[in-house]
Amino acid sequence: MTAAAYETHRAALADVVAIPVTPFTATGALDTDAHRALLRRLLDGGVRTLTPNGNTGEFYALTPDERRAVTELTIEEAGDRATVLAGIGHDVPTAVASARHARERGADMVMVHQPVHPYVSAGGWVDYHRAIAEAVPELGIVPYVRNAALSGRRLAELADACPNVIGVKYAVPDAARFAAFARDAGLDRFVWIAGLAEPYAPSYFSAGATGFTSGLVNVAPAVSLNMLRALRDGDYPAAMKVWEQIRRFEELRGANGSADNVTVVKEALASLGLCRRDVRPPSRPLPKDARAEVAAITAGWPV
Repeated sequence: MTAAAYETHRAALADVVAIPVTPFTATGALDTDAHRALLRRLLDGGVRTLTPNGNTGEFYALTPDERRAVTELTIEEAGDRATVLAGIGHDVPTAVASARHARERGADMVMVHQPVHPYVSAGGWVDYHRAIAEAVPELGIVPYVRNAALSGRRLAELADACPNVIGVKYAVPDAARFAAFARDAGLDRFVWIAGLAEPYAPSYFSAGATGFTSGLVNVAPAVSLNMLRALRDGDYPAAMKVWEQIRRFEELRGANGSADNVTVVKEALASLGLCRRDVRPPSRPLPKDARAEVAAITAGWPV
């Protein structure tokens, strides 16, 4: 990949990185019509970076065929309007096959989900990502870091071997740890994405992040983009006004170990008539007494 391509990819990561939901029909199948409509809504709202098969897209609840379908559909809808950062993961052969499929279909980059194996060594983390990155040298690689025990020096080791590792989705809920990790890895070497979305974006931007992920953007693209503009301008009071606006919504998503992370987003979309509220186990729909609160929170948001 050329230096110019790296810069194009890096610019796409320094943005609102949208994690689209995966809508389902009443029978539990993928609702491709609703999915396409939601993606067009994001694109029309100004979103320019999409991550199909992210956690808000219920990556771990989808079958391999469904994950491929979600990748293909997103790339088709994005066209030349957005950069696609496809989510991949599971065992190494599966992740490599998913990365190659995304490349063949026209994706620009892949985000590698944090390994869910119960026994993850730091060296094994490097080996896992290196096997994927070396299999698709044409793609930008973005590790998704949720492991507080991982050191920034390990990320630097990975990038020394694989120059296509260009960004990091950092999702450890500790701004001080993020600041240290980024500096140990190389602050200017990678694009740092605040991987815990809008609630953590102001604190992580103050420590060096230049982009953030978002599930909320599915509901109100303008709200997420307003925060990004404020953060790019260094206007933290304005960013915190957005933070206050979305605080309760994100608290509902984060409660009980983020049990309702996807559920709350889909409930908001259902209240707007944009897709069904259905989620797959181990998630579950909100109880009826909580649905009204979600609808009330989002009713006044700009889109």
